[in-house]
Amino acid sequence: MATASKRKPPSKGRQNPGAPPRTSAPRSKPYLRFYYSETLRKKTLALLGTIEQARDAAAHRDALADVIVELTNSGMDFFYMQPLKRAKAGFVLEQSANLGMTGAQQVMASVIRQIVGRMEGPQLRSVCRSIRQLML
Repeated sequence: MATASKRKPPSKGRQNPGAPPRTSAPRSKPYLRFYYSETLRKKTLALLGTIEQARDAAAHRDALADVIVELTNSGMDFFYMQPLKRAKAGFVLEQSANLGMTGAQQVMASVIRQIVGRMEGPQLRSVCRSIRQLML
């Protein structure tokens, strides 16, 4: 009979069964993050959960593409447009940048929708896992 000191501690399992497993990526790598609206966060989490539980994840391709476009636009605004406004670069420069960003976002949105629109269930779920990891 094993004593308490020799017993293997009981497995704690996953603390939150609804959360994806964490990767063992080293934390020493540099990273950037951005803040986005609570509304977009709730929308994203709800959609990720829907896709992860769906029998036919492909039925949600368009919704996932829309959320990815919204997240991308939010990140571009956070990293580029907001600092430009805080720098008080001037009306003409801000408008020029805004026009360029709008064009870039339209092109990116089209590409995102085409690519996500061709994905199948396992690929869509993989994208969902990647988004969840970025949200940690």
